[in-house]
Amino acid sequence: MAGITEPRTPIYLQLREIIRTKIEEGEYLLGTAIPSENDLAEQYEINRLTVRSAVDALVHEGLLKRVQGKGVYVLGPKIKRDLDRLNGFTQTILEKNVEPSTRVLTKVLRKAGRKYGLLFGIDPEDEIYYVKRLCYAGGEALSLEEIFIPQNIVPKLEGIDLSIFSLYEVYNFYGVHLARARQTLDLAQLEQKDARMLGTDADQAVLLFECTSYDENDRVIEFSRNYTRGDKCSFSVRFQT
Repeated sequence: MAGITEPRTPIYLQLREIIRTKIEEGEYLLGTAIPSENDLAEQYEINRLTVRSAVDALVHEGLLKRVQGKGVYVLGPKIKRDLDRLNGFTQTILEKNVEPSTRVLTKVLRKAGRKYGLLFGIDPEDEIYYVKRLCYAGGEALSLEEIFIPQNIVPKLEGIDLSIFSLYEVYNFYGVHLARARQTLDLAQLEQKDARMLGTDADQAVLLFECTSYDENDRVIEFSRNYTRGDKCSFSVRFQT
């Protein structure tokens, strides 16, 4: 059995690690299908049920995804993010040695209204930017973001390409420096159209992060909702006494 040689380790665990290695080394590419169960069984001279057990273990870990009628596809390792660090999406992904990208779906000016007027400390008739975008890591959709920013913070946002510049870079253009943020975590379900863009099902819960960001003068700079695929991300928080 090529590649399966350790007699004391269950065969399905050996195959699981072989598949994991092929994903990590790039032989099985993100977004592509791995060989079928029949092909893997023939290649490693093992039975199909053993192959299925190995694949199921990686599906459970979130490295692989079964697509009905099409096969098993590579999702890759989860992106890990520290919740106690004030980092934007681009910086977080770059630190993981993964290529980030975004696709802006909507970028418009709208009235703040009562809710966001109170949040930003501005008149309800004042205008705020509403940005909706898809965030990708390694070419795969990771999260859907809705971002609200007062126009007086970045007056010319409509002329800035957010697929090229991160919001942190835009803030720096205007001398705005984020100092702290308050974030909450919940579960949510997306509308069918948004779920389809994110590569999930509408009945599948996603992680919802709501974040209010402040500058060094305690001025609210940004409010965002981030709908994140739980099968692609993991998060950590450090506690100190």
